[in-house]
Amino acid sequence: MVPRAPGASAVGSAADPIASASAPAAAPGEPVALDVRDTQDGDRASDGGAPASIAAGGPVVVARLRTGLVRLRALLRSIASHWRRSLQFRTVVATMLLASVSFVAVGGFLSNQIASALYDERFDQFSAEASSALVDTKAVFRDSSATDRDTTSRLVLDSVNALVGSETDAPRQSILVPISGEGLFIPTTVSQDGATAGMLPPDLQSSVSDGQDIYWAPITIPVTQDGDQDAPGIAFGTQVQLPPERSPYALYVYYDLSSMQSTLDYIHGVLWLVGLVLLLVIGGITWYVTRSVMLPVSHAASVSEKLASGQLQERMEVSGEDEVARLGASFNHMAGSLQDQITQLAQLSQMQQRFVSDVSHELRTPLTTVRMAAEVLHDARDEFSPVNKRSAEILFDQVERFQALLADLLEISRFDAGAAVLEAESVDVVQLVQHAIDGARPLAERLGSDLRIVSAETECIAEADGRRIDRILRNLIVNALEHGESRPVEIHIACNPEAVAVAVRDHGIGMTPLEASRVFDRFWRADPARARTTGGSGLGLSIATEDARLHHAWLEAWGMPGEGACFRLTLPRSEGGALTSSPLALPPSGSPRALPAGGAMDTAPAEDAGNGTGENSARN
Repeated sequence: MVPRAPGASAVGSAADPIASASAPAAAPGEPVALDVRDTQDGDRASDGGAPASIAAGGPVVVARLRTGLVRLRALLRSIASHWRRSLQFRTVVATMLLASVSFVAVGGFLSNQIASALYDERFDQFSAEASSALVDTKAVFRDSSATDRDTTSRLVLDSVNALVGSETDAPRQSILVPISGEGLFIPTTVSQDGATAGMLPPDLQSSVSDGQDIYWAPITIPVTQDGDQDAPGIAFGTQVQLPPERSPYALYVYYDLSSMQSTLDYIHGVLWLVGLVLLLVIGGITWYVTRSVMLPVSHAASVSEKLASGQLQERMEVSGEDEVARLGASFNHMAGSLQDQITQLAQLSQMQQRFVSDVSHELRTPLTTVRMAAEVLHDARDEFSPVNKRSAEILFDQVERFQALLADLLEISRFDAGAAVLEAESVDVVQLVQHAIDGARPLAERLGSDLRIVSAETECIAEADGRRIDRILRNLIVNALEHGESRPVEIHIACNPEAVAVAVRDHGIGMTPLEASRVFDRFWRADPARARTTGGSGLGLSIATEDARLHHAWLEAWGMPGEGACFRLTLPRSEGGALTSSPLALPPSGSPRALPAGGAMDTAPAEDAGNGTGENSARN
């Protein structure tokens, strides 16, 4: 089925010099334009049937529709993902969309211009030929001397056949239609089989019946001479009078425009094909250009990730002398500089660690001798004078402190050398806390601080290295006592099926956010002058951090100046387990309530419970 060509409207609009049916101002014998396209389309019956309903097998159709929707959603999600993650994809798609809009606009303009030029030129030719043929035939009927029906019928048949044109690109046919049934009646006469008066627009027939001018209108030919169906055409008509009673009849000639429509369709097809080819070419060029630009960028991102993971020898491939090559050269220079600095720092760190380890080991033997001598002097101090007695006590205390520092240095050197080994077993964290409190009680009594356990738990079993956990707790409790300003120190204990948490809370001088961010650094002290009398070696919290890291545990700090500080240890209950939250808030708020068997404390997760002021963490 051939669609109605857009050129049909061009034919109608091209005949502006010809008078319209409503105002036939043209001279006698000239065709008058009649635009009846809308009424023609409205009156023509549709040959389409009613939509078919879904019969048996409806569930299968619904299932297929759902499957299609699922695939469509997956496709849309994939496109959206590529659009967000790929600059090259966005560039190519945007370029092709803009090019498509441009091609449609230019193609529509060219198509309209070609159709207008083609139909305007042929319309003038058709109008002149039809006007001449209709006027001549009208004169033949007017001058005829036929007096009976047979003679008039032969005259009509000869005249109708004489109007047939044999042009190959636009064949011309004719049709004679009676206007009224008065007088001698001649039935509708056609020059082509299949043509009927029904294909003529009603408005055209009405204008011809009421006027004496020549009128025209676009039509749709049901069947052409070549067998095409619903072909576009253009009809010209005028009123004639047949002898002998001069009865009014409508005489029409119409042109088959299917050949012209085929030509226009071919032009449209060529335009679409050329546009599609150009669109693919533009897309390919855009993809190639963007790829040549984005490939070095992607390579730079890949090299950056490798450098970040420790592969400092990775470099970008540099070729050419353009901007991308200069970028690659600059990137390689930066990477080389970073590698040199990191290597130098690593060497210095190794030298420092080796020095500390060597010195610590070398000092053990002489320190042991000095300690033995100090113990002898300390045991005999009562026999000395007051000055010598005090000197012996100071010597013994400082040797003890020196030995503790040496032990810490040796422990740090083991961590640096990777020699620290976790010896995990089932331990009761509550008992470890009690043991650490018992060990720190003499210091608490000397400083006047009260140690309290705040917990609803009587037992918290976890797979851990008891010696290291005890050392962590002892460091945290001693640190809280030394900075608690003789105020109570609270040790909170809680557990859930995944983790055990211990928080040591003091109400002393507290910490600022800057101090909390550095509290786990080696040899760092908030107040060096004060730390000479109250602080330790500056390695206790660093060692605690390394012990927590061996357990895949969290060691976190919180502080507020004037309100105290809190250190929280969160330990997985199974060896190698991963932590997602802590049973205790940081800092703990209020007193916990008793829990049902297997329950968990109703507190916020560790990372969300703290107020964020002065909080720092050491996690693995």
